[in-house]
Amino acid sequence: MSASEAVTDALRDLHLRFEGVRDGRRADYIPELAGSDPDDFGLALVSMDGHTYSAGAADTPFTLQSVSKPFVYALALASLGLDEVGRWVGAEPSGEAFNAISLEPRTGRPANAMVNAGAIVTTALVPGSREVPAFDRILTCLSRFAGRKLDVDEEVYASEAATGDRNRALAYLIRSTGTLPVDPVAAVDTYFRQCAVRTTAVDLAVMAATLAYGGVNPVTGERVVSPEVAAQVLAVMATCGMYDASGEWLLKVGLPAKSGVSGGLIAAGPARFGLASYSPLLDTAGTSVRGHAALGALSERLGLHLMRNPALPGSTVTLVTTADVLPSAPTGRRERALRERVGVVAAQGALDFTAAERVLYALDEAGPERAVSVVLDLREVTGVDSVALELLHAGLSRLAREGRSAAVVDPGDRLGPPDLVRERTGQDLPRFGTPEEAAAHCAEVMAGPG
Repeated sequence: MSASEAVTDALRDLHLRFEGVRDGRRADYIPELAGSDPDDFGLALVSMDGHTYSAGAADTPFTLQSVSKPFVYALALASLGLDEVGRWVGAEPSGEAFNAISLEPRTGRPANAMVNAGAIVTTALVPGSREVPAFDRILTCLSRFAGRKLDVDEEVYASEAATGDRNRALAYLIRSTGTLPVDPVAAVDTYFRQCAVRTTAVDLAVMAATLAYGGVNPVTGERVVSPEVAAQVLAVMATCGMYDASGEWLLKVGLPAKSGVSGGLIAAGPARFGLASYSPLLDTAGTSVRGHAALGALSERLGLHLMRNPALPGSTVTLVTTADVLPSAPTGRRERALRERVGVVAAQGALDFTAAERVLYALDEAGPERAVSVVLDLREVTGVDSVALELLHAGLSRLAREGRSAAVVDPGDRLGPPDLVRERTGQDLPRFGTPEEAAAHCAEVMAGPG
């Protein structure tokens, strides 16, 4: 069985397991949503490589509703920065329902951007002009997250506009405290349009995967927002995205998530995947009953909980050993050859802080007995982030200060160009094609001239 078949089969199994669930009810307070098909149920997953997997009604169109909130929050953060957005909208869990009056007693700020009050303010913060109105910017942003051009379901928009008095009341209440930067009528109208943008479960999985991938859409390759903004949005989703059920969701499912009353639900595994489901039958918190059950079961089945360590402790370092190398004895350099112990440390995969720490510890130990010389083999390393690079440079510099000879097998220049390595480590670090060549060099250096 191929990897793609295994993932698809997992989604199909969950779809089959929960498609018969009939608990919950549609959001009938918005007349158009009351007409959705209660049997619709779709699941989708998008990997960091842009691979898409789905089951059921994953291509059935529906409106974003509150699932739009994280992405418009991202647009506001990208446009204004965290400090400015934070002046108008908080980042604390409200512990209340999505349409509650969650305003700070003294400032009038909404608790966070995931509840309706905060989302209305966030929408109002998106800059607009006569040439490019705020909603056009919002629709463009949502489309970039989805990787295709989205549109508005005008019938759902009209239905929300006709029945959205509570949201209008929230906007006027916020305006009375001085924390709504635009006219309440205009703010709520834009908010209704944003909620009525039409997507599918596959679209939502791509959007969630874009946040998980540090702001890069894994399907189109386009950078939509910065890594900082993506991390900020995921943090608020983790603590506030499921409203008054956010704590229980994070405890049991362990993924940043956002629900919507049309039946959409997204979850993001940072640097791993984007998940989405669609089923219009909702629980009392306004979350899809089938979607909640399926994503929770998938998290348990595949071990996706954020608080579980995704990497095995020894998976970065694949080899720690010592080798006895007999250096040659050129005439005039040395009368006698010395047998030198050379430590060899091989690493694999992508190196971040945790992985680099493991490599440095292995270099320090370099086998059962501490070797005088060490070889760092990076042939199987796929990438080194900036934090790991800094740590590796510092560790190699320390080895040099201790008088230990070092060499690297680094065909991909993972440690950077020679000039950078020399600047950071204070030494010309020799590079070789194989560990054997590097070990022989270290032994020659330590044997020294005759």
